[in-house]
Amino acid sequence: MLRTFADGRLFGSLTGDATPRVLALHGWGRTHHDFDAVLRPSGDAPPLDAVALDLPGFGATPPPPEPWGSLQYAQFVAPVLEEMQQPVVVVAHSFGGRLGVHLATLCSAQVGALVLTGVPLLRLGPPRQPARAYRLVRSLHRLGLIDEERMERARQRYGSADYRAAQGVMRQVHGRQVQETYEQQLDAIAVPVTMVWGEDDATVPLAVATAALVRLRDGRAGERAELVVCPGAGHLLPLTAPGALRRAVERHLA
Repeated sequence: MLRTFADGRLFGSLTGDATPRVLALHGWGRTHHDFDAVLRPSGDAPPLDAVALDLPGFGATPPPPEPWGSLQYAQFVAPVLEEMQQPVVVVAHSFGGRLGVHLATLCSAQVGALVLTGVPLLRLGPPRQPARAYRLVRSLHRLGLIDEERMERARQRYGSADYRAAQGVMRQVHGRQVQETYEQQLDAIAVPVTMVWGEDDATVPLAVATAALVRLRDGRAGERAELVVCPGAGHLLPLTAPGALRRAVERHLA
């Protein structure tokens, strides 16, 4: 059943019978349903006491009023922690993990652990440049020499699938988010962090998690940071290997 949180500003689901202690944050273009098999699996395992949110711009939650970065998203989500049993375990996939690392530093007294999967925490190598043809069309559009219809055709041809699917302000949100990295947050996180990664994640390769692990262990998290690799799994781990995520969450709840 769909519920509201943070005075009706966020939608999502509530599982379990007790005050929730797990907060689940989905990836870009996804919804809270991605965590169904993690939080309430079929079979004999009981549901976790958890909140799974539709982040602004996805599912039932309206988009933000302006192009937010992950910090603004985290600040918008933070009041939900007040409705939960603390310390909260945050389990987050991809885009949701961008918020998770901010929550761990902004709300360090309320967040007890992070479980991250497929999160673009670091950029390995130089940033990817748009195609030369797209840069030319964009420049001509800015000069008023190309109309919006032709500019949109170029966006559809050269933009990523996520960018092409986004509408309105969410395109600007996407553009802002993909420029971010989280070295400062990784250095400052002082709670246990478990990264659960698909060995064959083509969207955020395992090398990103390996580099993030080094950074976490050199920072305040220290030896409380760990990496669990799921052989044969890809990017959508909440759907393809929910048991691995659930086991990581349960270790932090023990």
